[in-house]
Amino acid sequence: MTDLAERRGLDVDVYQPAEDSGLLAEATVEGAHGRVLEVGTGSGWVAQQVRETRELRVVGSDRNPHAVREATDRGVEGVVADLLDPFRADAFDTICFNPPYLPTAPDNEWDDWMEHALSGGESGRALIEPFLADVGRVLAPDGDVFLLVSSLAGYDEVLELVASAGFTHEVAVEESFPFETLSVLRLWRSGETVGSSSH
Repeated sequence: MTDLAERRGLDVDVYQPAEDSGLLAEATVEGAHGRVLEVGTGSGWVAQQVRETRELRVVGSDRNPHAVREATDRGVEGVVADLLDPFRADAFDTICFNPPYLPTAPDNEWDDWMEHALSGGESGRALIEPFLADVGRVLAPDGDVFLLVSSLAGYDEVLELVASAGFTHEVAVEESFPFETLSVLRLWRSGETVGSSSH
């Protein structure tokens, strides 16, 4: 797996597994149950790990058709989708997402598929905010969300969005690197009884 910072400027169309992918896979493989969706699946590597390790049905979605093709080649059921738009209510028991989170000023956007895979807008949270606002619609009542959060995108600010969306969180896995800390949060609906079959 290559380093995120090395990606910018590379002539590739699909995000390939990196350190953040490994952390998301570790947390999701451990906690996945029922019907699984990986939003922003990229190459489909995380979805593949979950499908093969847990023997669960996993759907991988991405707005990038090249990514969906790669995910399908890995044996993942791929869907071209903008975040959660096409999915019905309560469709999935587990949803995981490694969002684009590199803070990027508008005049530094580079307008290709890798920009969509890496850039989180000026705040780093441009995709995290709409994802959290809508994920409760698609998540089954006792479902879990695994969300990768980089300190570059503002950890405390993401936690405020999590709470505003009606979720409780815990850190499933975390690792520090020279320029950022990566955390995978497990989210579940606030007020749900911990100790249910999925937790």
